[in-house]
Amino acid sequence: MRSLPYDMDFRARARRTRAWGLGLLAVAVLLWIWLAVLLFTPYETDTYGRECTSRFTSENLHNSGSRCVNERDWPELLAVLGASVPVAVIGGVLYTSGSVSHRMAEHLAEVTRLNEASA
Repeated sequence: MRSLPYDMDFRARARRTRAWGLGLLAVAVLLWIWLAVLLFTPYETDTYGRECTSRFTSENLHNSGSRCVNERDWPELLAVLGASVPVAVIGGVLYTSGSVSHRMAEHLAEVTRLNEASA
């Protein structure tokens, strides 16, 4: 019975790791939503005071001389996407690690219970 506190601590750490992973995945989703808003919604320029169509429309996709294109350029959009990738990867790894650890603890507890019941 001395292993019970260790097992409970191990499961608590696994749940904490899984929660951190979910939190980071939620941050990545928020960054992807922000990227979608920047890409697909119309916007108004601050310097020229005119309404621009979304960045993803065909007129803004290839026209580099437009004032609207210069207001919301691709490096800002790619920075949001680039920031979301490591957050999503780390979140996925932490969530997977926490889930596997928790399932392995459950499996070991069940195998131990079955071994004690058969003995």
